[in-house]
Amino acid sequence: MSEHQVGRRRFLATAAAGTALTSMAAIPVAAAPAAAAPSPRSSTVKRQTATFRWLGTSGWRIDIGARTVLIDPYVTRFPTGLFTGAFDPATALTVDAATVAAHVGKPETVFVTHTHWDHFNDVPHVATTTGARVFGTLTAYHLGLAAGVPASQLSPVKGGEVLAFGDYSVEVVPALHSRNGSYSMAFPGVRTSPPSPAPATIADLPEGDTLSYQLTVTGGPSVFFMGASDFVERNLRGLNPDVAMLALPSSTATHEYVPRLIEALDRPAVVVPVHWDNFETPLQNPPVVAPADAQRLAAFEAAIRQVAPRTTILRPQYATPYTF
Repeated sequence: MSEHQVGRRRFLATAAAGTALTSMAAIPVAAAPAAAAPSPRSSTVKRQTATFRWLGTSGWRIDIGARTVLIDPYVTRFPTGLFTGAFDPATALTVDAATVAAHVGKPETVFVTHTHWDHFNDVPHVATTTGARVFGTLTAYHLGLAAGVPASQLSPVKGGEVLAFGDYSVEVVPALHSRNGSYSMAFPGVRTSPPSPAPATIADLPEGDTLSYQLTVTGGPSVFFMGASDFVERNLRGLNPDVAMLALPSSTATHEYVPRLIEALDRPAVVVPVHWDNFETPLQNPPVVAPADAQRLAAFEAAIRQVAPRTTILRPQYATPYTF
């Protein structure tokens, strides 16, 4: 499949034939600045090639050279009734091992934003079958232990950590989970010890606190990842990412969601909306979006354009490689 390249200050190429992207015609884009002469320090930094593939919901696979990073990899996508009006909190947790193997590669690290099933369900299987190290809240740590992930592969983080991996670094950012129209959320709570018996239903996986992550590729872009549509505004200032993967708001409960978010991130050059697809349908293009979510997505993109007219908005396709 052809790679799609997005410039750090402008959209450099569109999708290959047959792959739909949101129209860029209405988005004013800044001209690329003239290249500056490399400094002695920058000339010694080896630029790493990184590709980013959307795995649906807020999941991503990032390949940096021969190294693979995952964020919220949920590709099993089993039905819970959420999109049909028959939501069942007692839905059993299952893993589609073949689909997971087809999409995750050989990751060395997995970063979890929070532990609801549509973010965490596949993570223990990924960890135990690939040996990847899992980073997440203390709840993610305890749920990982309960699912049979060795403690040696689990790294609890709180937010504020800046972790070095050589070819890339990851800053952990304290965040918040989305609020529904009643100013609440599904399955709140934390796990302060490994549950016994192990979680068996989606209701057994609480939110468990929420994090965001900013991954910076050595000599390359800085990319901000959200897993849910709320944030601590003060925690975002100074991140200044080149690219921001931003979650679609599920309600209007968060005050001035788009203006505060975009301005706190200093109007990223590229915004990629996530968590807008029907994640109970197969991981096949074009992504399925529920009618109400389609309306919210269009309004979300329009609000971003209003606040940051020079920002490029990229509506991603599943498992399609993008470079920035």
